[in-house]
Amino acid sequence: MKHFIDSIRAMMRERAADVAIVQLDGTVSQGRVVDYGTLGQECNALAAALAARCAPGSTVGLVAANSIAWIEADLALLMGGHVEVPVPLAFSAEQAAHLLAPCSVVLTDDEGQRRFEAWRADAPQAFGSVPCLSIGRLIDAGAVATTRALSVGTLADRVCKVIHTSGTTSAPKGVRIRANGLDALLASLWRHATRDDYTRYLNLVPFSLLIEQVTALYMPFAAGGTVVLPPVGEAPLGDPGAVAADKLSLLRRARPSAVTLPPSLVEALANAADRLPDLDAESLCEALFGRSTAPLIAAGGAPVAAATIGRLAQRGITVLQGYGLSENSSVVSWNTRAENRIGSVGKPLAHVAVKLGPDSELGVRSASLFAGYSGSDPSACHTDADGWLWTGDLAEIDADGFITIIGRKKNLIITAHGRNVSPEPAEASYRSVAGVRDIVLLGEGQETLSAYVLTEAGADQEALRRELERHGQRWLSGVERAATFVFDTDSPALRASLFTVTGRPRRQDVERHVRERRAATPMAA
Repeated sequence: MKHFIDSIRAMMRERAADVAIVQLDGTVSQGRVVDYGTLGQECNALAAALAARCAPGSTVGLVAANSIAWIEADLALLMGGHVEVPVPLAFSAEQAAHLLAPCSVVLTDDEGQRRFEAWRADAPQAFGSVPCLSIGRLIDAGAVATTRALSVGTLADRVCKVIHTSGTTSAPKGVRIRANGLDALLASLWRHATRDDYTRYLNLVPFSLLIEQVTALYMPFAAGGTVVLPPVGEAPLGDPGAVAADKLSLLRRARPSAVTLPPSLVEALANAADRLPDLDAESLCEALFGRSTAPLIAAGGAPVAAATIGRLAQRGITVLQGYGLSENSSVVSWNTRAENRIGSVGKPLAHVAVKLGPDSELGVRSASLFAGYSGSDPSACHTDADGWLWTGDLAEIDADGFITIIGRKKNLIITAHGRNVSPEPAEASYRSVAGVRDIVLLGEGQETLSAYVLTEAGADQEALRRELERHGQRWLSGVERAATFVFDTDSPALRASLFTVTGRPRRQDVERHVRERRAATPMAA
């Protein structure tokens, strides 16, 4: 079987004059444009320069913004047979040091270099003397060197990446991703997508997330398509300060044929469609996406309220929700154009088998499972002797095979009345209320639930409280509804202290923050 990186290399040779990457500038025009021939030359040069410094199989850190340099480094590391460790720029020094500890070198672009030096200044002992190398300078050096590194392929299965995934401690788990696992995943995804779908993909979230590497890079490049990057300096969704609604103009400008959206941007898209009630489907797509038809829209990362997806469907915009985890090289299941059941996360991909444990925990067995963790964490998934990965997610599987995620096993709230509440579906529902940036339900051991709400700047909190109460009465069961609300205006500082880099709440930290708020302001409820 041809490995995915070999398919991408073939595109570099066969479609040398076609546009591979567009980096938008801050105006209406395109910024930098890179064709497949240039992309191939620069990746070859970088692979050659790395071969002179690191043997195949070496572990190499990647600290860079969502940039052309990040893409070139990722492809060159795959070509050279290295183990890549991408680190989010939003990480703290302690988190970054934990992931980068085994690396022999670290590759950076300009923004990554600044972030790496800031980490090293915060924790000089943690980073030691690991070399930090400029991607651009290595490309210049490799342009006059041999390209023998490209003979190192991925012919045998190997660990090609270590991907961070959030845990319960300050040391993120490293998930060891197999090259053959990515091949199996991509082969299954292509059963439900066409090359035309990936002619123009808009990147919106950090490349350090494996799902974005798969859908924003490997699928478009295998299709000979174009990857569109936001303007330099524009923070991707998930970074502190990035706001979903602010990306709507970028969606319209980029005219994408495919996007993968986090729940926050699906909500923003639905709200934008609601503000244009008189437009027909074609005109609405022109207004939202700069094209007459909707792109292939996949959604994942956290639950999206079925009502939100339904609102878009009524306007002719299909959102295909899926489910995955890094331990399966990202996607486990996906709704498709042929079979889309709103409210579910679709059926398992062709290479994936699923089953439920006695407590409704979802088990996964597939050809794309990881090769284990680097490090350990109490939140790590367990793989049993028969090869089933127990995800920690609670699910239902209907008679047709559609999976519905009903909560996270370790997030289960048990009230004082002995009722079990999975907070995630109710949180997804509440997020559809205009003015809500994020929400976390609390209530372990309490008679009723409470909610911690991050709001848009300038939101009328009393009016928002009334709207949340109405929403709960209409859409949620009595046990899922919050009885009281604590509000904060969304800010990068709160995001950094109370949420992981991938946007998941640190529930214990949120509970502590709410207790402190209530102690300081007894009437806050």
